[in-house]
Amino acid sequence: MSDEDLAVALLAATPTHEDRDPALLRRWARAALEVGDELAARPFPADVRVVERDGGVRDGEVVLAEYHRRTGAATVYTDALRRVREVARRRGWDVDPGALRAAAVAHEVAHHRLHGPLARELKRRLGHHALRLGRVRVLGHVAGADELVAHRYAHRVSGLDRSPLALTAALADSLALVAQGG
Repeated sequence: MSDEDLAVALLAATPTHEDRDPALLRRWARAALEVGDELAARPFPADVRVVERDGGVRDGEVVLAEYHRRTGAATVYTDALRRVREVARRRGWDVDPGALRAAAVAHEVAHHRLHGPLARELKRRLGHHALRLGRVRVLGHVAGADELVAHRYAHRVSGLDRSPLALTAALADSLALVAQGG
């Protein structure tokens, strides 16, 4: 599947979007991926301190990294990175561990950068109206769009060969199999 197809599937699986028109989800996915591409054209912050530790595999979820706004540091969970590499290996994909780590950090940095003017620009481009009162329109948040931006940004700046969206889909499939007892 293409990144756009994977992005549409991710949005469709988001609880607030289950009954939305697939064409609308595709438009939102395309807009979010474009914002991720544009964000990647900006300089990557070199001042992100990275702490590595285990603890990212938690009760049916896998967290690769977390950004701590207060300290400006990112925690990268090495057990989660190993899990993603295992899942990728089972699919026949070779994932460079350094690029995967870089993508995890970049993903978190993208979330940090998605505030203020950039968040408003994302809302404008998505064009989702949460409220309409006559001529007044209030743009709303599109659940999952920020994840699409962060995934695309991470792919573009990390050097990761495999799309983070494809890795996320593969990881979700593996977690669903575990939850089903398979």
